[in-house]
Amino acid sequence: MTLQAANPGLSVVADPTRARILRLIETSPDGRALVGRLADELGLRQPTVSHHMAALHAEGVVVREPDGRRVWYSIHPDQQDRVSALLGTPATIVHDPDWERVIDDLAGRFRGTFNRETVARYVVESRDLLAAGGEVPLLASRAAAFAASRLDALERTEHHGDVPTVLFVCVQNAGRSQLAAGILRQLAGDRVIVRTAGSAPATVVRPTIIASLDEIGVPVGAEFPKPLTDDAVRAADVVVTMGCGDACPVYPGRRYLDWDLEDPVDKPLAVVRRIRDDIDTRVRTLLHELFTEPIERRVTYS
Repeated sequence: MTLQAANPGLSVVADPTRARILRLIETSPDGRALVGRLADELGLRQPTVSHHMAALHAEGVVVREPDGRRVWYSIHPDQQDRVSALLGTPATIVHDPDWERVIDDLAGRFRGTFNRETVARYVVESRDLLAAGGEVPLLASRAAAFAASRLDALERTEHHGDVPTVLFVCVQNAGRSQLAAGILRQLAGDRVIVRTAGSAPATVVRPTIIASLDEIGVPVGAEFPKPLTDDAVRAADVVVTMGCGDACPVYPGRRYLDWDLEDPVDKPLAVVRRIRDDIDTRVRTLLHELFTEPIERRVTYS
């Protein structure tokens, strides 16, 4: 097997069909697949799949392994972690999370603020909320991060600080809200606390969203879709909704904005770029307002 040195751009993987191809390869028993089998599972013609495989191979995302008249494809070893992160698929290792350790570690982190019983309740609730929509990759680490975010929000509600908090809410928390949050984090740094949520969260952030942000130097990092919770809204100074209707609870003393934006779900990368740039303009305006308007105006209805 010949390995091609590679540093692929994310845009080649952002195509939905290529993402499905990579997911099938990654989850196959021996981590490799034939074009014919992929075509059958995807319901596509073999030349179509071959075209996509050629694009992935040219960027070094996959490697070819000739076997007589057949050619096996597998994910390039140097790109396995990157592809898994992009697709939101964890390593296929079956394990039982050590929930007691998760709780103990968070209890230590919040010692002096919340007791272990409170921390345990938030961990269990966060785990159950994330798992409510079906199988979730990396459930333990996501539940720990979600619980920690909720506890941070609860602490902020009780002891409001000077750093403004912005909550972006869309339906799946896998597209528009992640675009807005990523851009605001990049522009504001630690001057703004940024959170996201979804009224009906998906399992992973969409590949086209990750690719469109990567193009402008904005990392998604460890972000993942999270359900909308009461504590996140209570902790926010500004709540920005994007197509989620009346799902977001309304509390006095917060500024509410509703951004009418096209949904990037199943849209090609060119369309996602346009949505991203629209969001970028709105985020820059919001950031300017956060630090030029008096605090009294920042926490009122809009």
